[in-house]
Amino acid sequence: MKILDWYILKKFFSTYIFIILVFSGILIVIDLAEKIENFRKPELTAWRIFSEYYIYLIPHFASQLSPLIIFITAVFVTSRLASHTEIVAILSSGISFLRILKPYVIGAALIGLMIFYLYGYLVPHTNKKRHDFENRYVREKFIFKDRNIHKQLAPNVFAYIETYDNPTKTGYRFTLEKIKGKDLVAKIEAPRIIWNEKKQKWSLESYRLRTFEKGEEQMKFGAALDTTLAITPKDFESKHLQNEQLTITELSEIIDEMKLRGEANVENFIVERYLRYAYPFSIIILTIIGVIISARKVRGGTGKQIAIGFALAILYVFLIIVFKNFAQKEGFPPILAVWLPNIIFSLIGLYLYFKLPK
Repeated sequence: MKILDWYILKKFFSTYIFIILVFSGILIVIDLAEKIENFRKPELTAWRIFSEYYIYLIPHFASQLSPLIIFITAVFVTSRLASHTEIVAILSSGISFLRILKPYVIGAALIGLMIFYLYGYLVPHTNKKRHDFENRYVREKFIFKDRNIHKQLAPNVFAYIETYDNPTKTGYRFTLEKIKGKDLVAKIEAPRIIWNEKKQKWSLESYRLRTFEKGEEQMKFGAALDTTLAITPKDFESKHLQNEQLTITELSEIIDEMKLRGEANVENFIVERYLRYAYPFSIIILTIIGVIISARKVRGGTGKQIAIGFALAILYVFLIIVFKNFAQKEGFPPILAVWLPNIIFSLIGLYLYFKLPK
């Protein structure tokens, strides 16, 4: 790479890191103000709060805010270069505008790869630790309130639980059915099903097993039966922001599992998986737009360009939220919902590029 590339990249990366730190600091102060009453516990020292909570919140902010921050970074760096007449000098030397874009795209691509790894694999692990802390000290204890729970555990195997008590890990009025074609071949019923933590199995109390073979029904009764099922107490825990705690691989696995069981809200996980792939591309797209809108020197300094860039970045985040909600609640195709903001902003970028003075 030439001196120009290193010059722009140095400014680009240093500004990006600075803005990340500033935004993270502001959001941490806001978060602390909201949770200060929850943190007033004898066992929670300032060091524990930082080392067990906020240290894991920063990577979350870095991954979630990167499209917004990268846009502001591109606008700030380019508008500063333009205000010092450096862009004009570079173009006057015979270097094309596309060539000026090269270091920006390289920088955005490197940050995009970093965000893909963070958002896809590292941040889910830090989110687990963060949510665990919140569950212990911030949120109210979760109580499972659903009734008449139907789950498909395997092809042709269906489970039913009327109610479930998560503090005692006990289900009531349990039924497990195995179907072959259109015929019921086996059915087991129990008034209670309890999770045995030591054995890592379910224990059925006062069960009744019915089997059907060649038109004949056989029945068996028992006081207790330990069995392994494709459900565990984790399936009855809070699903609040669970998708944030899963890697891309885990998301794919749970999506297949939820589809098999016919569970609701699978769209939340599908949207989350597509977002992990869309974010790196959005970083490149927004960087290019940021450079284009701020490449011209304007009267009054860089404030107007930064304001325009900030407004466009907010619009992008707004579109993501709107289309994400459409996919989760209105049946909008998840892949289209996730990629539409990128498509729209790509078209905006092309329009702005061709409107640039030659």
